[in-house]
Amino acid sequence: MTEAHPQVVDPRHPLVERVRAMCMPYPDAAEVTSWGRPTFRAGKRIFVLVGSMAAPLSVVVKADPDELPAYRASDRFWDPPYWTNKGWIGTALDSPSTDWDEIAELIDTSYRQVALVRQVKALGVRSSN
Repeated sequence: MTEAHPQVVDPRHPLVERVRAMCMPYPDAAEVTSWGRPTFRAGKRIFVLVGSMAAPLSVVVKADPDELPAYRASDRFWDPPYWTNKGWIGTALDSPSTDWDEIAELIDTSYRQVALVRQVKALGVRSSN
């Protein structure tokens, strides 16, 4: 029998709820608890992970490869363990400098990088309605 991971962040926390509201409208979005944290997936592929051991109220997303050096140069972002070599970054949700428009852009970019072609195409259909 495998032991469950300890809960890293309360899934009902208002900041987690805010991230959830941003993630769930994406085509085929699903929330799955993994490693003691909420993850948001495009089908089976994770596009947002909420909470790290060092910063429970944070998000980990797959950054645009062209923008990755700028994020890594900023003190608002960090390289999350196990995810760094694949282009993922973390940023706090509970900081006074949290830019929610930027969080929304990061979520969108992350979704578009991991989603299937049909899921990305569905975004175009959704936005033209």
